[in-house]
Amino acid sequence: MYHILVVDDEENIRQLIKKYANYEGYKVTEASDGLEALEICGQCSFDLIVLDVMMPELDGFSALRRLRQEDRRTPVLMLSARGEEYDRIRGFELGVDDYVVKPFSPKELMLRVAAILRRAGEHEDLREVYTVEGITADFTGRRVLVDGAPVEMTPKEYDLFFYLVKNRNIALPREKLISDVWGYDFYGDERTLDTHIKLLRKSLGPYSGRIVTLRGVGYRFEG
Repeated sequence: MYHILVVDDEENIRQLIKKYANYEGYKVTEASDGLEALEICGQCSFDLIVLDVMMPELDGFSALRRLRQEDRRTPVLMLSARGEEYDRIRGFELGVDDYVVKPFSPKELMLRVAAILRRAGEHEDLREVYTVEGITADFTGRRVLVDGAPVEMTPKEYDLFFYLVKNRNIALPREKLISDVWGYDFYGDERTLDTHIKLLRKSLGPYSGRIVTLRGVGYRFEG
C-alpha cells in the first residue's frame, strides 16, 4: 500500500484528497502546514507528498526546500491556487514532480498521483533498498538513514551493516562475519568485530536492538 502525505491548510481539501486516495487504495497522513509536514517526515517515510503552496507557518516552497536538504528522492506533487508560470518554474527547480492548479478535478489528481508513483516505482526497481521500521539501507547509494536522517559510517561499518541486513534473520557466527567482511587473511583481534557492532548500535539509536547478540555464536540482524 502506497503511503501519501497530504499537506494543505484547508481541511476540506485534505479530506477530499483523502477520500479519493483511500478509494484508490492509498494510505493517507495529513498535515495542516509546512512545519507539521517536516516534523512528520522526520518520523516516517512516504511514497508521495501532495504539497500546497500557500500555507501559514511555512509555505510549500520553503517546506520543500528544507525537505530536499535531507530527502531528494520522495516524489512531490504541488498544489496552488495560482497558475503563474513563475510558480511552476520555481516548483520544478526545487524538485517538484508535477504541479496542479486549484480548483482541480479529484479524478485527474489521482491519475497524476498514479503516474508519479508508477515512474518512481520504475526508477526504484533500479535501486536496491531495504527498509524496516525507521531504518533504511540503500545498498545502491551506499548510505544508511535512521528516521530519515543520514548516518555517517566508516567504510568497514557500512560493509558490516549491509552484510548483516542482507543476511537478516540468520544467525551469523563470529568467524563467518570476520571472514566475509574483513577477509580470510584478517589476523586482527576478534574484539574488532565487537567494537564495530557497538558503533553500529550507536548509529542505529532507538533501533539498536535489531542487532541481536547470540551468546557463544555471533550476531543476527532482525528485520
